[in-house]
Amino acid sequence: MLSHRFCIAPMMDWTDRHCRLFHRQLTRRARLYTEMVTAAAVIHGQRQRLIGFDPAEHPVALQLGGSDPGALAEAAAIAEGFGYDEINLNVGCPSDRVKDGRFGACLMADPLLVADCVAAMKRGVRVPVTVKCRIGIDHQDPEVALDTLARAVVDAGADALIVHARKAWLDGLSPKENRDIPPLDYDRVYRLKAALPDVPVIINGGIPDVAAARRHLDHVDGVMLGRAAYQQPWQLLAVDPELFGEAAPHPDMTAAIVALVPAIEAHLARGGRLHAFTRHFVGAFQAVPGARAFRRHLAEHGVAPQAGVEVLREALSRVRPREVSAAA
Repeated sequence: MLSHRFCIAPMMDWTDRHCRLFHRQLTRRARLYTEMVTAAAVIHGQRQRLIGFDPAEHPVALQLGGSDPGALAEAAAIAEGFGYDEINLNVGCPSDRVKDGRFGACLMADPLLVADCVAAMKRGVRVPVTVKCRIGIDHQDPEVALDTLARAVVDAGADALIVHARKAWLDGLSPKENRDIPPLDYDRVYRLKAALPDVPVIINGGIPDVAAARRHLDHVDGVMLGRAAYQQPWQLLAVDPELFGEAAPHPDMTAAIVALVPAIEAHLARGGRLHAFTRHFVGAFQAVPGARAFRRHLAEHGVAPQAGVEVLREALSRVRPREVSAAA
């Protein structure tokens, strides 16, 4: 099983194939995750559009949503055929749409069903099957709820647990509020790891940077960054040097973005728009001379239907290359 030492979280409307290809230019070693896709969509939808990906994204995992063991097993087998390195089951999303469909965080109330889902997927695929959950929901006691779910899915064959170190309040908080208001409890995740020494446990939730990730690795097997990785992607240039002792794929952010130009040109040739890529570059440069001009140029010109790579090159020309580095 490939390393979960550093992962980039699945994030709806953010971690699409263009975002993941961008992140891959910043770190070779991070494990990437797709946005959540429902099992029904994989089975009945336009698969190439929904779950297609570039081979350069490896290692990459598909996150599935659902609660029907048979449907999840079928979708997992389809995803394995596409070449995914891992299938991850979402047991943590608190949105009303997810709850109404009986998947996501509400499944923490039914650990035996989650275990059945994991067991069904494990029977159908050879790649790892993992679970991403919260420490509990609503009035559950996290000491009991997390252990109960974890032991059920491990017994069913789950290969790793990814734990967002917050409760999800399904009654009273919006999805946005659920990302910030419930207090973080990293120690609870540490205790889970101590109780399951042979099971990979990855911690997620509110981790601001690579330095904090390194500190968590004293207690758990892996760290998953979410918003910090997306909103401040320049931090990812430090992942391979700091956490794996290897050089970053490119010396600076400008070089990483330039390396994407062939993929962007291929996307444009298929009728795609430049903005599909450049919307993920908003946080590429921080505290760097020219960063604001870079963002402004993309905001003004990159959204046009006819925008081509020359718009991106013009935006990059506003940044001073000598200032752009992993330490930016």
